[in-house]
Amino acid sequence: MRRVQVTEAKARFSGLLAAVEAGETVAIMRRGRVIARLVPDTPISAAEVFRPLWKDQEEIDLVAPADAPPEPVTPL
Repeated sequence: MRRVQVTEAKARFSGLLAAVEAGETVAIMRRGRVIARLVPDTPISAAEVFRPLWKDQEEIDLVAPADAPPEPVTPL
């Protein structure tokens, strides 16, 4: 993990973003303490977000609605 001071981060922000895009994590420091981290984004699917909710299926009472016939459409 690369560590940079706030002043360096401000001066080289585009380069730091390129490093993060390449998979590196960058810690931004102020007075010797980490105040922020730039980390690569990891996309997640909706299924991953809701997976913890599906564990307790007896508590979920979702029911799919019946299919409705198509509604008439007026021509333009």
